[in-house]
Amino acid sequence: MATKIHWGILGTGNIAKKFAIGLTALPDAELVAVGSRKQETADTFGVQFNIPHSHANYEALAVDPDVDVVYIATPHPFHYENTLLCLDAGKAVLCEKPFAINAAQTRRMIDKAQEKKLFLMEAMWTRFLPIICKTRELIATGAIGEVQMLHADFGFRTHPNPESRLMNPALGGGGLLDVGIYPISLASMVFGDPPQVIQAMADLGKTGVDEQAVINFRYAGGKFAQLSCAIRTTTHHEASIFGTEGRIRLHAPWWRGTTLTLYTKPVPEGDNVIEMPFEGNGYNYEAAEVMTCLRAGKTESDTMPLNETLHLMETLDAIRGQWGLKYPMEEA
Repeated sequence: MATKIHWGILGTGNIAKKFAIGLTALPDAELVAVGSRKQETADTFGVQFNIPHSHANYEALAVDPDVDVVYIATPHPFHYENTLLCLDAGKAVLCEKPFAINAAQTRRMIDKAQEKKLFLMEAMWTRFLPIICKTRELIATGAIGEVQMLHADFGFRTHPNPESRLMNPALGGGGLLDVGIYPISLASMVFGDPPQVIQAMADLGKTGVDEQAVINFRYAGGKFAQLSCAIRTTTHHEASIFGTEGRIRLHAPWWRGTTLTLYTKPVPEGDNVIEMPFEGNGYNYEAAEVMTCLRAGKTESDTMPLNETLHLMETLDAIRGQWGLKYPMEEA
């Protein structure tokens, strides 16, 4: 592989632009290609980010010989087909979260990557931010004792447009897959294993998608996670991890934050505010992880492994099962 790792971006929406900006913070990364459904949008994106190859379709991007790895930046109902397209073309893939619509799609994506012996990872960018890395370190070193409970949320209020991506069932709309994945992934990181018991309630709006929800997990040893997500209601955007010897407060907005407070005994003498600003716009950290793995010849990340991504999708399926929520593409 060349000294620089060459990236392609599949899709030209807002998240694609954020990722392209993130790559500029990495001197060993080069964005060499973009693929869109129209030449005009590909060209516009290409000019904006000085990309040498602008493709009018995703197939051309997938077979571009100058591309080492593709970032899938399309809406989540298309992650499955877009990822398989790139894997079949021999490309490593970083796929935006949520990884797919359901666990069945996720299994097939993972199977394809393993069959092709290619790198694949879910783009849970929060997982790689310095403050979240510090949180894992504090938990691992016993700074708050044995973790017992997690509270986390991610909710905002969107315009009630039934045709929008967030409200349209055909586009996998609702709060769970869009923002609920963040606190659910955090719970997975904190506790390490899938929950033993899931209790979830949601209000399904006029279009049939979940507009706000509360989700409770029980883990082995009587440990709990209390989570919420919404596209109808703005929440406080904080997360707190409670242990036997203290707690960690991830300040708002916790999923892209730079500050935590470590509360230890005795309080308040043991309080410790930790600031960890990140370089770039934050999306560079997940890209750097991908490039580290590629250079090491790895096919998955230890920090965001494929079996965890599958467990997360199985958890999302179980939650939606309690709500009776199926997306149109799942009915066939």
